[in-house]
Amino acid sequence: MARYTGPKTKIARKFGEPIFGDDKSFEKKNYPPGQHGNNRRRGKKSEYAVQLMEKQKAKYTYGILERQFRNLFEKANRSKGVTGEVLLQLCESRLDNVVYRMGISPSRRGARQLVSHRHITVNGEIVNIPSYTLKAGDVIGVREKSKSLEVIENSLANNSAVYEWITWNTEKREGTFVNIPERLQIPENIKEQLIVELYSK
Repeated sequence: MARYTGPKTKIARKFGEPIFGDDKSFEKKNYPPGQHGNNRRRGKKSEYAVQLMEKQKAKYTYGILERQFRNLFEKANRSKGVTGEVLLQLCESRLDNVVYRMGISPSRRGARQLVSHRHITVNGEIVNIPSYTLKAGDVIGVREKSKSLEVIENSLANNSAVYEWITWNTEKREGTFVNIPERLQIPENIKEQLIVELYSK
C-alpha cells in the first residue's frame, strides 16, 4: 500500500499552510524549509511551478500518490461538470477522507490506518480499502468490536467540525454520506483550476 511517510511539517512549511492539520512545529516556523529559511531570495515562480505546487498540495492534503491522483483526474475529465470541481469531489468521496471528516480520526493518515485495519464498515460490511469511493446515502460506521477504541473515543470527543453533506450519530457510532459536496462546501484551500491546466498541457 503506497503512501507518503516522510516529514509532515516540512511539507506544510513548503506550502505555507498546515495541510496535515494542527501542527505546533509549523506554527513556530511558519516560513519555507531550507538552510537559509526566510533570508533566501525567492524569485517569481513560473506558471508551471505555481500549477505544480497546487497539484502537490492537493496530493499531500488527501494523501494520494501521483498515479492514483492522475487516474482520478482522468475520471473527472471524462465526467460531466467542471473537471476541477469533480476532481475535488472524488477526493472528498474517498472512504478515508469521510472517516476523517466524521471525526472518527483526527487526521487523514489516521483515518487511512483505521480503514486498512478493518475498523470501519460501509452499509454494515467491513471495507478495508482507503480509496473506496462512497455514494450518496452510504452509511459509514465503526465496527462493533472497535467502538470502544481509545483513539476513536478521543477523536470523537475533540471533534467539533460540522459538514452539510455528512450526518453523524454519536450513540450508534455511525454516519451517513448524504451527498457529494458542492465546491463551496469543501473547506480545502486548493485552486483546482491550476491542476486542470497542468494536466491539460
